Amino acid sequence: MKSKLYSVLVVLLVICFAIPVGAAPYDPNTFVYVGIGEPDTFDPAYAYDTGSGEIIHQLYDNLFGYADGDIDEIVPLLATAVPSVENGLLSADGKTMRVPIRKGVKFHNGAELTPEDVEYTFERAMLADPAGGPVWMFLEPLLGVQTMKDVIVLAGGPETFENITDVDPAVLRKAYDLVDASVEVDGDDVVFHLAAPYPPFIQIMSKGGSWSSILNKDWMIANGAWDGQPDTWAKWYDQAKEDMTLYEQANGTGPFKLQAWDRSGGQVVLKRFDEYWQGPASLETVFVKYIDEATTRKLMLQAGDADAVYVSTDLLDQLRGVDGITIIEDLPYIGNTTLLYNYSIPVQGNEDIVGSGKLDGKGIPSNFFADINIRKAFNYSFDYDSYLEYVAMGAGTMPVGLAPQVLPYVNPDQEWYSYDLDKATEYFKKAFDGEVWEKGFELTLLYNTGNEQRKTAAEILEANIEMINPKFKVNVAGMQWATYLTKLRASSLPVFFMGWAMDFPDVHNFYVPYMHSAGAFAGYCGQGLVDLAKDQFDDLIGQAINATDPAEREALYYKLQDLSFEYAVAMPYIDSTQHRVHRDWVEGFVYCPAYSCQYDFYTISKAQR
Repeated sequence: MKSKLYSVLVVLLVICFAIPVGAAPYDPNTFVYVGIGEPDTFDPAYAYDTGSGEIIHQLYDNLFGYADGDIDEIVPLLATAVPSVENGLLSADGKTMRVPIRKGVKFHNGAELTPEDVEYTFERAMLADPAGGPVWMFLEPLLGVQTMKDVIVLAGGPETFENITDVDPAVLRKAYDLVDASVEVDGDDVVFHLAAPYPPFIQIMSKGGSWSSILNKDWMIANGAWDGQPDTWAKWYDQAKEDMTLYEQANGTGPFKLQAWDRSGGQVVLKRFDEYWQGPASLETVFVKYIDEATTRKLMLQAGDADAVYVSTDLLDQLRGVDGITIIEDLPYIGNTTLLYNYSIPVQGNEDIVGSGKLDGKGIPSNFFADINIRKAFNYSFDYDSYLEYVAMGAGTMPVGLAPQVLPYVNPDQEWYSYDLDKATEYFKKAFDGEVWEKGFELTLLYNTGNEQRKTAAEILEANIEMINPKFKVNVAGMQWATYLTKLRASSLPVFFMGWAMDFPDVHNFYVPYMHSAGAFAGYCGQGLVDLAKDQFDDLIGQAINATDPAEREALYYKLQDLSFEYAVAMPYIDSTQHRVHRDWVEGFVYCPAYSCQYDFYTISKAQR
C-alpha cells in the first residue's frame, strides 16, 4: 500500500510581505528570542524539559562546563579544577571525587558561594526527588539506585508505601544519613562518594544539565525550602511543582537574573547580573517569548522585532536568501524524537482522549498498548523515509534503536522497524485475539501545539492506520506544552510524542529514560512498562553502566538495543540534526549539543551591519 503522506502534508504558500527588514528600532542591549514550549518550572530539581532548561541555563552555573561548546573538553566553572586520577582529585578506583569550590562567586542576592551551598544543592535534590524528574542522575552514581524510594528500602523501609508519612521516622533518618554521607564538605572542597565507577558523572554536573545548577542554601531555607535538618526532609519529598520554592523564582550565580515570568503574556524577561563572576554579559535585557504560530515568528524575525526565532526544518526554505537573516544548519545533535505508548491508560475522566474506554469501536481500553501487537502495528504504520525526506527535509538520519547512532555502543546493523503496512495489518489482526480487527478502535493522538513536525508525524500515522481498516479511527489534536506535560505526569495520554536530548553524552542516558523501570518516561507509560522493565531491562542497564571493559559494555548495550526492537518499547522515527535562525547582527553564537537552550545569551552580542 502506498503512504498517504502527500495527502496530509500542509502545502505552504510563500507570500511576500512588504515589510522592510530591520524596520524595528535596533537596540544592541536587548535580545528577543521567540520560540515554542513555555517553561514548566524554574526548579532545577524538578525541571526536565527544554522549555525550563532554556531559562535555568541563563540563571545558574554548574561546577563544570564545556570549552566553547566542545563536549570532549570539560573545564571548571564553579569548581576550580576538573577531577582526574592524574591530578589526585579522583581516586584510582573511580569512587571518590574531590571538587575544589571557587571563591568570590556571588549569587544574585549578593551572598557568596560556599562549599555548603554545593552540598545542599545535591542533597536537597535527592531528598526531594520529584517523580519523573532528573534526580536519578545523582542517585544512580552516588547511591546505586534510581529513586529516593529505593534509598528508603536500603535504609530498611518498605518497598511500597502510600505516603511517606507512613514510613517509620527512624527509617527516614537512616535514608537521610545515606544521602548525607554521599556528599560531604571538607574545607574548601566538596567530596562525592560514588557507589561504583561512573565515568559520565562529571558530565552530569556540567553546564547544560539544569539539574546540577548550584543553589544558595541560606536563601533557599529562608524562602521555604528544606531547612537542612536530618529529620524534616520528608516534608519536601516529591512536592507538586507549584509548591516547590523555585517554581517561579530563582537565585543563581548565572549571568542573568530573572525579572519576570509573564505567563499571561507568554514571555520570560531576564536582566543582566552585573556582578557575574566571569564578567557582565554584553546584553542587558533578554526577552524569551513563546508564540506557537510559525508565520508570526517568521514575520517578527523579518521585521527585526525578534533577533532569533525557532523555525521548524520544513519551513527553512521560506527564509533562505532573505536579506539580513542567517541560517546555520547541520549542527550535531545527540537526541531523537519518539512516539511512546502508555501501557495502562486511565479511562475515567479521560474520555475526550480514550472515548468509551472499551474495545467497542468507539474508544480504547486501559490496556490497549499493553498488547505488543498493537505497538508493533503502530511501529510498522509510520512512513519513516518519507518523513525524513519531505518533513525533516533530510535534516537527520533513520533510527536503528532508542539511542542515536552517533554514540558509541550502538549497533548500526540492528534490525529495526520500517514502513510496512502488510506487517502492520498482520499485527493488528493478532491484537486482542482478533477483537481489534473485528471491532475497531478510536483514540486521540496528541502533540504539543506549535510543533508542526510532530503534528505532521501524527497525521501520517492517522492516514496510514485508517487506511488499513475503516473501523480504525485516529484523531489528531494539539495541546499547550504546559498542559501536555501535566497530563504526561499524570500518565493520562495513551500515546504521545516526546523528544529526548541527551542529559550527558553516553548511550546509557538513552536506555535509562526509555527502558528503565524508574526512567523519565516510565511514569508516563504506566505500570505495564514498569513491570516489563523490571523483568527484562533493569539488570542489563545496571550491568552496562558499571562495566569497565569496552567490549563488555558494547555487548550489553547491543542486547538492550535488540530487546527494544523485540518488545516494541517505543517508536523513534528520526535522529535529528539541529539548526539556528537569527538576524545577521547576532554575534558570539556558540553551539553545544549538551545545552538544552537554543542560545547561551552570555556569549551573545549584537553588531548592526
